[in-house]
Amino acid sequence: MKTILVKEITKHIKEMCMEANYRLSPDVKEKICQQAEEEKNHLGKQILSQLKENMEIAENELIPICQDTGMAVVFLKIGQDVHFEGGNLEDAVNEGIRQGYLDGYLRKSVVKDPIERENTKDNTPGVIHYEIVPGENVEITVAPKGFGSENMSRIVMLKPADGLDGVRKVILDTVKLAGPNACPPVVVGVGIGGTFEKCALLAKKALTRELGTQSQIPYVRELEKEMLEEINKLGIGPAGLGGTATALGINIETYPTHIAGLPVAVNMCCHVNRHITRII
Repeated sequence: MKTILVKEITKHIKEMCMEANYRLSPDVKEKICQQAEEEKNHLGKQILSQLKENMEIAENELIPICQDTGMAVVFLKIGQDVHFEGGNLEDAVNEGIRQGYLDGYLRKSVVKDPIERENTKDNTPGVIHYEIVPGENVEITVAPKGFGSENMSRIVMLKPADGLDGVRKVILDTVKLAGPNACPPVVVGVGIGGTFEKCALLAKKALTRELGTQSQIPYVRELEKEMLEEINKLGIGPAGLGGTATALGINIETYPTHIAGLPVAVNMCCHVNRHITRII
């Protein structure tokens, strides 16, 4: 049995909120630089060069890559042999978010109630997902999610007969409808299966998967490749101003589902696909 003080969780969450907002992960940076080299559209190439410069300034000066520093989404994989001491775990996570957004001078974007709209002034609460796994470690992933792209996401409850063609249509239609509003080049997270809420969670988690990694499922691997090509043929381009760099990548996750259902969720993310993982 491993004992972890919850104040350690707070410390890590605080640091991760700031780091995720100042520095893009290496896989995302690499894709942006690659597309800046390959883009043939003059205006698109100019936009990508500006994005490169922006992320370099943010990293060097420790300022946010984007003014929308997101709502903090936290994934916790907790080993079943871990024991927490020193307080409530969820309170500790939210305290880390609070400290990170206050001390990191990150924009506070969370409101207490979806209708009354009073700002909480510290970007709490976060959205926290727990998973119990074997072992005595805790894996923390912090993924601040901006809402320009979040607002362009969709869930569609397909019928089983719609099959892969139906899934393809949902993905392409969602990207087309998003157009410039999701701040392309985008990262597209897709969840297929489960229930209404499970496919949405799969799509969110898909955004945290390293770009360029391949699914272990052959048809999913082929679908990711095909959809990325089709999305980049849409001509939306960087900032929606035309070009071939509409998406940096597409990650698809699946889960068993009911005999009567085929849920599909598409979670759109702008080029500022922020996520950082630590294991303690």
